[in-house]
Amino acid sequence: MKWRSALASGIGPAPGEVWLVGAGPGDPGLLTLRAADALRNADIVFHDALPGRAVLRLVSTGAEIVPVGKRKGAAPVPQAGINALLVAAARAGKRVVRLKGGDPFVFGRGGEEAAALDAAGIPWRVVPGVSAGTAAPAAAGIPLTHRGTASAVTFVTGHDEAGGLPGSVDWASLAQAGGTIAAFMAMTRLDEIAVRLLAAGRAPATPVAVIAQASLEGEAVLRTTLGACTLAVRRADLPMPALVVIGEVAALGAEAGAAAEAPARAATG
Repeated sequence: MKWRSALASGIGPAPGEVWLVGAGPGDPGLLTLRAADALRNADIVFHDALPGRAVLRLVSTGAEIVPVGKRKGAAPVPQAGINALLVAAARAGKRVVRLKGGDPFVFGRGGEEAAALDAAGIPWRVVPGVSAGTAAPAAAGIPLTHRGTASAVTFVTGHDEAGGLPGSVDWASLAQAGGTIAAFMAMTRLDEIAVRLLAAGRAPATPVAVIAQASLEGEAVLRTTLGACTLAVRRADLPMPALVVIGEVAALGAEAGAAAEAPARAATG
């Protein structure tokens, strides 16, 4: 049996084909070359509620742009409806791009869409994107793994489809395993996450970094601890979206951030 890669190749989808494309964290400069080509050569683009919409400027003038974004479980177009739109557009012979924030297969529900396309007999390919799970810590100068500090990292979602804390996540095991936790979509459930981790033995002094709007103009980083993070986040009133990094590595990079801010203060002072 001949194996064929699911990765997209070429400059864009063929007529009747769907490409699941990662838009990255928001800054169009972090879009991959293949993703940019796909946007320029698509007939129709179905896009999420993207952190930064500048990437949509790459879509060709004659192409159709359709927003199907979701926020915190509230979906203007339900997932089943999105699947149906992708299938219908492909069957109409269009070159279809499904543009998703970050990476399509990292908390992007790209797997569900791929399965729906398979069931409908629609060919699809994927264009990986820079995930917020790596881009946001990088923006804060935080290495998710660091020799002698963290040899493992866990990516976890902070809420399920209904907006509640995911019941499938074993927070006690995460607390005891150590390493780094990178929590997506966790701001509305941060108090519950902190309580679960503290109750399972994670130290209150464990460093926490909250990185908001990574790679965008409004980027902000809050440094706090597991014991104090809930109150600190409420006081900071950070913009969304934000990624929460929990673990010893969250204390790293603070010096670099302070050094970067110093020239800016001097220039405006």
